[in-house]
Amino acid sequence: MITKPNNTMAQWLRRATIAQCLRRTARLIAAPLIAAPLFMMLLASCVDEDEHPNTPQGNFEALWKIMDERYCFFDYKSHEYGLDWNEVYNKYKVRVTSTMTDAQLQEVLSDMLAELRDGHVNLSTTADFSRYWSWKEAFPANFSDTLQRRYLGTDYKMTGGMKYKILDDNIGYIYYGDFTAGIGESNVDEVISSMMLCRGLIIDIRDNGGGNLTYAEKLAARFVHEKTLVGYMQHKNGKGHSDFSSMEPQYLYPSSRLRWHKPVCVLTNRSVFSAANEFAKYMKCCPNVKVVGDKTGGGAGLPMSNMLPNGWYVRYSACPMYDSRKQSTEFGIEPDINVGITDEDFAKGIDMIIERAREELRK
Repeated sequence: MITKPNNTMAQWLRRATIAQCLRRTARLIAAPLIAAPLFMMLLASCVDEDEHPNTPQGNFEALWKIMDERYCFFDYKSHEYGLDWNEVYNKYKVRVTSTMTDAQLQEVLSDMLAELRDGHVNLSTTADFSRYWSWKEAFPANFSDTLQRRYLGTDYKMTGGMKYKILDDNIGYIYYGDFTAGIGESNVDEVISSMMLCRGLIIDIRDNGGGNLTYAEKLAARFVHEKTLVGYMQHKNGKGHSDFSSMEPQYLYPSSRLRWHKPVCVLTNRSVFSAANEFAKYMKCCPNVKVVGDKTGGGAGLPMSNMLPNGWYVRYSACPMYDSRKQSTEFGIEPDINVGITDEDFAKGIDMIIERAREELRK
């Protein structure tokens, strides 16, 4: 028999998860790209100031209010596509009834969150994990494992989260498809030293949906030779949609280890998201680097989470990040050289994005 948590149980769950949230906060604060002023915001995300009843209407109100006070892209998305969060409230409130099932409630709440068009916004329950993936699913893939195998073969090397090989025109190729797969400084040293005699380097991050910003920064630091401005970040400092701190600069510092000085092409597609989107942002600020392929998928909000009265969790973008020109990258970063893979290319066994990068590096 499955029982729904009553109000008392939900309140106990909320208190119990505060300690877990604080432990997560401590780990986040230790990350290099997360500034100390975020601590109070992270702490605040652990505790809901207002109690809502554990009813369908109570959970709806709690979710709408959490997002209204803490989501960071309302102004930007109002400008981009006319998002009105108050209209969203009126649209979905009428779909909530006191007799609806958990599955029906989740559907309504997930549909409401999808109005934000944000891949960092999710509703997590014991039954499902709602997500908005149109940022990649509505676009050409521009990546194929089948085509990639033609270039990597079977004799490529692997270290940390990277696969790498020297192509037959003496161009180095690195594929890093997941920033949850860690790399150490020694891993990067080995890859770069093995390619020192190459004429240029391809770093392929297509289909990298993000992960740990530390790994993105660690790799990008091998391609700058002085302190380099790569973007800005803001922190939410009030409940209003426009309540933010001033923009705080993000800098990339050159690694004290082996660094690369020759031309580089970074390959991207629409499935490049979150930390991988940040990596593309960093690399566009590095000397001798060009981004080749399709526009990235974006995801420029540092995510945080809160719990609803029934124990479900909502994740949302809380801190907006910008490029070096103070422009939002929430909806993606344009490549320097825009190229895709056609059906004809695939039929011929050609990855035109790799080929265009090789052409650029042979100049």
